[in-house]
Order: sequence, then structure tokens, then C-alpha cells
Amino acid sequence: MAKLVIIGPDGPQERDLAAVNSLGRHPNNSIQLLDRIVSKEHCIVELRGNRWVLRDLGSLNGTYVNDQRVVGESFLSHGDQISLGNTRAVFQDAPSPQATLPAAAAQAPTMQPPYPQPLPQPPQPPLGMGPLPSVPRFAPSAPLGAPPRAPVTAGGGQGVPLSGPTGPMPLQAVRNVTIGGAMMESHVRTKIAAEMQQFLPERSLQDVEVLRRDYEKLRISYELQRAIGAELDLDRLLEKILERSFDLLSADRGVILLFEEGELRPRCSRAKRAGPEEFVASRAVVGQVVKEKVAVLSSDAKVDPRFSESKSIIMTGIRSSMAVPLLHKSELLGVMMVDSQNPNAFGEKDLQLFTNIANQAALFIANAALARRIEQEALARARFQRLLSPAIAELVVSGKVEVKQGGEPRATTMLFTDIRGFTSRSETMRAEDIVHMLNDYFERMVEIVFRFEGTLDKFVGDEIMALFGAPVSGDNDPLRAVQCALAMLDELRRFNADREEKGLPSFEIGVGINTGEVVAGYIGSSKAMQYTVIGAPVNLAARLCSAAKGMQILLSEHTWSLVSAAFETNELEPISPKGIAQPVRVFEVISER
Repeated sequence: MAKLVIIGPDGPQERDLAAVNSLGRHPNNSIQLLDRIVSKEHCIVELRGNRWVLRDLGSLNGTYVNDQRVVGESFLSHGDQISLGNTRAVFQDAPSPQATLPAAAAQAPTMQPPYPQPLPQPPQPPLGMGPLPSVPRFAPSAPLGAPPRAPVTAGGGQGVPLSGPTGPMPLQAVRNVTIGGAMMESHVRTKIAAEMQQFLPERSLQDVEVLRRDYEKLRISYELQRAIGAELDLDRLLEKILERSFDLLSADRGVILLFEEGELRPRCSRAKRAGPEEFVASRAVVGQVVKEKVAVLSSDAKVDPRFSESKSIIMTGIRSSMAVPLLHKSELLGVMMVDSQNPNAFGEKDLQLFTNIANQAALFIANAALARRIEQEALARARFQRLLSPAIAELVVSGKVEVKQGGEPRATTMLFTDIRGFTSRSETMRAEDIVHMLNDYFERMVEIVFRFEGTLDKFVGDEIMALFGAPVSGDNDPLRAVQCALAMLDELRRFNADREEKGLPSFEIGVGINTGEVVAGYIGSSKAMQYTVIGAPVNLAARLCSAAKGMQILLSEHTWSLVSAAFETNELEPISPKGIAQPVRVFEVISER
């Protein structure tokens, strides 16, 4: 009878399979898996004819058969290993008095067997043994034994080797960096608690060993500071950190993994030897470093896949490795690892030295990230301050107000202004005089828009389009839009007085205001996006602006109904704007009550 042998921390458990079996976190499933990263309805195992089929139900973290992600469905064979979430299982479809599990799979995630003596390595792989499979990236929040995922290469997963270091050491880029998997076993030889960079006062020093440790911390700090200096580019910074680590440690390869979008990913890797290399890190060791924030010295080896059904575990290529957390003010930034093909390359003093390197490296990485964040915020602030009032721009930059990509419906008041007779006037003026006049005029008008917490949408020739209620809704958006229009007319009168004193011609503007439901968001191509609003209410506001006479403010009926109590207004003859079938009631603003 077919069955699943589910392997967990408490050991394997056998579950007989019916014709159709659902697996997931919800108790209504045939087989409930108490695993927080398994979906509620994760997958189906069912019998079709004489074949068993596993069908993934679109789970977020995927279902894997023999370390390959299932796309749609996959046929199952006796002995197949299934991974979903943090849960592993073995499919059995052959009568057996006692289930024999693969040795590597049957180990509980937190238990590691004693390490055997290294086996002699043949100069060439035995016939029939291809390259060992790549192992998945490590999701930092997942306990040990999480399912395999797509392999990740150093440098962000693009499969392109990192550029060589700028220093004198002939380091090579490691071709591929992967974490964990069924083919890697680890024996933890030493682990020490990660400590912050702290020093005792001189009068408290009585132990020479404490003095030696403090001196070593200062030496590492000095060496790294001298080598790295004020480097703030993250990629170059990581290269220099690994380069200096090779100077201080007898390591063959090294890698720095950083958290990105909640996941631990390789960012930089180096090897002393030339030629393509693969760095396979133990999932158990990385998991222990992340979970316990400890530095770990271990012996690692790959399990020979030819002996996966054997009761004994056959090890090849035993090496020494060290993994340390990158801690900055108790925040875990990532993990730093080095290894050596010599099984006894590192000792406890090396682990302490590597921990000191990591403490300094974490400080440099945090400073680089802070500098980058400040730079990005400055660019974002400058960009938003061209559209929004400084107060609103600061809210957006700080994340307290979100400006969403794409469109969203918003109740918005649109204000349009343009100069009466600008086209004919520009024919009699020099181009530089027109530009100077418009810049002076726009500077004054935009300042008023921001004063009333409006958003500058765009300039179109001599026309200004401003928004009240997008991207941020405020109290009485229509009221502030009309107050803004009145202030614009007052400022224009002062502007004209200044121009007349200089013997320059004055000019007038018309204003149109409408309120309605529009779609607000970023519009444009992938290379040029602009925040704006779209909809029939926008068109009506523009038509009202065109119909307004010089120094006249026209409101739509809807806007008038929202602000009539606050302003003296006159109703004018209805107008028939282009593109609007029915005549539109129009109101002229005289003054604020």
C-alpha cells in the first residue's frame, strides 16, 4: 500500500494514502502539516490509473520532488523525496516490512551525526557521477530543513561572476554560491556567542587574556579601517572586507550573505584558487547562526548520492568552515562564511578572530546602507518637493503617506489657470523675455499652491494644473482650491504692479475649478512616469478655465455646492463645453465671506 513517511523533529511518521489526499496547514486536509510556511491547501497526492501523481495547488513556497520544484504536477516513484515548507516526506509504493529511509533525509533537522574520518578523494569523479546538484537559497525566517528553491549565484542571482578585487591579492570570483540541501552534512565543532564590540575600562583589567582579546579587537578594527577607509559603495566594500579576511585567515574561499527583502542572499564571494568554484554552505550551520546569532566552526561534507539508500552515511570532500553573524546594534544584517579544504584549518582562536572581523564588517555595511538610504531620501525629497508642498513631501519621503504606483480612484479638486491672450502676446516679445516672465510668474503661483497644500501636476505652456486631494487627501480640499485661486489673483495684481513700474506689460489669467472622482497615479512609459489624474472631471475643469475671462474664477456646480457657504458667488449663464452634451451651470467667485 502506498504511503508517505513524513519526517519531522520527532522522527518519521507513516501515513497511508487514500485514492485522493490533500496536504496543507488547514485541519480539513487529509494530512494536516503543522508548518507555518505550508499553505492552507498546499498540494494533492492522488492515484490515476496505476500511477501516483502530486499536484501543487499554487502554493506560495512551492512543492519540491527530489529538489525540483513541481510546476503543475509530477508523477511519483518509490523513494521520491518531497519537500513542502519546512516539512520533508518520502513517498513509498512498495511493500516493505520496515521502511528504509534515505540516511540524509531521516536525520532530524537539528541533529548531526559524529563525523567519520575523511575518505581519500579520487583524482577524477567515479563513472556515472555528474556534478552535485545546486542547493537552494536560505530563507532566514525558516527553520532548518526548509524546502529547496532555485539556486542563487553570487552577485544577486544573475549568474554573472563578480568583478575581481581592486587590491593586490589574486582572488577569483566563486561561480556559484548555494545554501543547504540533502547533500550536505555538518558537524559543529565549536560555537561561541556573538558579542558586541565592547572594551573594559583600564582600571578593570586584571586578566591578561582579556587585555589580549581587546588588543586583537583593536588590531582588527585598525587593519580593516586602513584597508577599507571611507568606502560607501556596498559592492566594493564587500570585496575589500573579503580581501582583508583572506589576509588575516588561512581560508580558501569566502562569501558574504546579506538579507534582502527578508531573504538571505549571496552578495559577494571570493576564492584563492583560479578557475570556476562552487561554494555550498550547510543549511544547518547557516540556520544556527541566524537563529541563535552565534559564530560556528564546523566540518562539512557532501553526501555521496550513490549511497543515499544505505544505512551508513558516506562522506566526501570534508572541509573546515566558519560562519559568523553580521550584527549591528543587535540587528542581524547577514552571515559571513569562509572555508578551507583542510579539515583542521581553523581553531577556536580563528573563530574569535573571524568574529572580530565580522563585527567591524557589520559596522561598515550598516554605514554604507545608511549613506545609501540618505542619498535615496534626498533624491526622493527633491523629486517630491517639485510636486508637493514641503510638509506633504516630507510625509511621503518618511513613508507616513504612500504614493502608489498605478491608478487609484480619488475624490480630487482640479485647478487650472492660464494667461489670457498669451499666444498673441508672445508674438511681440523676445523669447528670453517670455521665459523670464513665465519663470517669475510660475515661481509665485507654485508657492501659493504649496501654501494651500496643493500638488503641482504640470505646466503646459503658460497653463498651470494643480490638484487638491491627490495624492494626499486633506480637510476641505475644494475650499482650499478656491482660496488658492483668490490668492493667485491677488499675487498677480502685485506682480503686474511690479512689471508696470519697470515699463513692462501686465497680463491677466483665468481660473477653472472642478471637483470629482478621478483616477490618480503614475502615467507614462517605463522611462518617463508622471503623477497625474485622469477622468471627465479633469476635462471639465480645463473647459471652465478656457471659458473664464481675465481675472475670473469659474466653479462647476459640484464644487460650488461644496464651498458656497464660504464665498460670495454669482451664477452665470450655463455654458456648453466641447465634448459635454448638456449645458453646465457655472458660478463666478467674487470674494471670500
